[in-house]
Amino acid sequence: MTIDAHHHLWKYNDRDYVWMSDAMTVLRRNFLIPELEHVIRESGVEGTIAVQARQTTEETAWLLDLAARHPFILGVVGWVPLASPDVRRHLEHFVKQPKLKAVRHVLHDEPDDFYMLRDDFNLGVGALQHYRLAYDILIFERHLPQTLAFVDRHPRQIFVVDHIAKPRIRDGVFSPWRERMKDLAKRENVYCKISGMATEAEWKTWTPDILRPYFDVVLSAFGPKRLMFGSDWPVLTLAGDYKTWMNTFRSFIGQLSPDEQESICQWTAIEAYQI
Repeated sequence: MTIDAHHHLWKYNDRDYVWMSDAMTVLRRNFLIPELEHVIRESGVEGTIAVQARQTTEETAWLLDLAARHPFILGVVGWVPLASPDVRRHLEHFVKQPKLKAVRHVLHDEPDDFYMLRDDFNLGVGALQHYRLAYDILIFERHLPQTLAFVDRHPRQIFVVDHIAKPRIRDGVFSPWRERMKDLAKRENVYCKISGMATEAEWKTWTPDILRPYFDVVLSAFGPKRLMFGSDWPVLTLAGDYKTWMNTFRSFIGQLSPDEQESICQWTAIEAYQI
């Protein structure tokens, strides 16, 4: 079994998806269940985790409704206002639906690079463990120093780093990302998604050989038992199609043992998201 631990779905409008720049016009349309089912089946993916793309509780409710109606969606990473005094009320409402597995905030789009260290935000994150919810960390490489401090505030909280923390693949830069990821991986409550790599490279000219050294870093740092596969579809389509990314990923793990491959393909996601 292969689980895609990171994809999105949306009904596009120009009000809620302002993060889609003029270079991302291919994303400015609906991406819904029928298209998702087609691309995952074509690549041999049997289960998925749907991840928020808007910071609204309405989207969280919509994703949970889709997950309830489509068994292959094994879980949802939703959004709730973590910095709000009402955060527990929102959590109490959504955890009634068993497929809510985690929460995410789009940290890398906050004007304040240290938003994650705000006391009100940390109070919200501190509530997640009570509800057995993971927290997905969406950052750029430059946020890694404060991410270490953030994670250390919550030693019993499960964290999942999205898109290997978005290193500067386009520029061919490894340091200090490499050293900071190795430091972050020392925290055993932190997992990492092999996702979003192609879109951090040159969209039209990337090759598996360009991406492979970045995969090798996170494999060495986290090991197979804390790495999981993700497509980041449909954002992925900026840099290629689902099957191409799947083939690239499989080439990366091809030399690992069957047990190690199975961990990355399914068991890590099952453990981190308590599926």
